[in-house]
Amino acid sequence: MALRSAYLGCLLGLAAGDAMGAPVDKLTWREIRADYGPGGIQGYDLTDGSPAITSHTQLCAYTCNGLLLGQTRQRLNGRTAPYARYIALSQKEWANAQRRWSSLQRTYCWVYWAEEFRSRRCADARMMDTLALERIGSPEEPINRLDGPGSLTSAVAAGLFMPGDAQRLGAETVALTYGKPSAFITGAITANLIGRLLRNNELPLMRQLELVLKEADAMFTKDYPQTIDVIRTVIRAVELARAGGSRQIAMEELICGSAAQVLAGAVYTLLTCGDDFDAAMITAVNHSGRSSAVAALTGGFLGAKLGMEGIPAFYLEGLEVSGVLEELADDLFTGCPVHIDLEWDRKYLQGER
Repeated sequence: MALRSAYLGCLLGLAAGDAMGAPVDKLTWREIRADYGPGGIQGYDLTDGSPAITSHTQLCAYTCNGLLLGQTRQRLNGRTAPYARYIALSQKEWANAQRRWSSLQRTYCWVYWAEEFRSRRCADARMMDTLALERIGSPEEPINRLDGPGSLTSAVAAGLFMPGDAQRLGAETVALTYGKPSAFITGAITANLIGRLLRNNELPLMRQLELVLKEADAMFTKDYPQTIDVIRTVIRAVELARAGGSRQIAMEELICGSAAQVLAGAVYTLLTCGDDFDAAMITAVNHSGRSSAVAALTGGFLGAKLGMEGIPAFYLEGLEVSGVLEELADDLFTGCPVHIDLEWDRKYLQGER
């Protein structure tokens, strides 16, 4: 599998999972069965005509855009502000797009000008309130004590951008909006796993997990004892996968509500479904937890592992954001060119589509 395919697969797999989980994200397993039958939802709900993404895909795209903006300015100026500042800039622009009165005339992010990335899809008022503040959060100086999966997909972007050293950037990315250590440590693990899957997808997934958990322990446990709880939550998913039994019952046990629990749900799905993208999506969405977040992470991980070739065509048909995500994936894969051309200048210096 070509590395470019892995970048494409990661972003499109994330969007596919997000879109499939969106209609059932706030439903219990009982309610899902009542609406979709005893097996739960088995594919996209196309009641409105096409699979629609949520803020999970939007936030990932804006984060990718912000990281490439920072890289471009660094190439031009020879120095740059910390990447977290460019991520914050892009996420604040996304938050502006979510408000009814949004009317930006000048933007930093070209993805703002794609209609599907300006649509109001965020249901987390706490995240919006945080991004409205002038100050930005960091692991050392958290802006709040919130925990949740709302910005985990921004850590996926960090893993794509910096696959060889993504752990710290993943933590900083999530800490912008969720200040509880268990949330941003989960972001670190998420980014690191994406980076490892891109660099060496031949290594068995269990070994990859062992390495990322060990590295999280080494980097964070001394300063943040909550790291141990996050690691234990993920290990519980591994234990349930090894035990076999009903996938749906296991997903209910994992709860899939907090950031760490959502990551655990994605890990369980990956371990039990192998390379079967369709089976993974069905498992990732049919439970009482945050279906869209679990499926978005699962799709991102599997897409990075399998590439575009591993995603069944029907998941990509009609996906409203595929063009923008393919463009972002290509730009992340190539990075800022030595000689910036007009198209790159337009997107990452002028903020225009």
